[in-house]
Amino acid sequence: MAKGKVTINEEICKGCGLCVSVCPKKVLDLSKTKINSAGYNPAEMIGEDCIACTSCAKMCPDCAIVVEKLD
Repeated sequence: MAKGKVTINEEICKGCGLCVSVCPKKVLDLSKTKINSAGYNPAEMIGEDCIACTSCAKMCPDCAIVVEKLD
């Protein structure tokens, strides 16, 4: 199974949680400690089991997510 890395542009993220809801491996969550300049809690990667499926990036209405496939 491929491994992946999720990078989230925290300043663009509005903390809507759509990415969190579609992640099959549950490796994303809304930050409980970070707040961006717009006052939102951005999403962040919390697990190591990302499979680079890109569901989160496809679901993000603000294009704040980049998924990389790792070797």
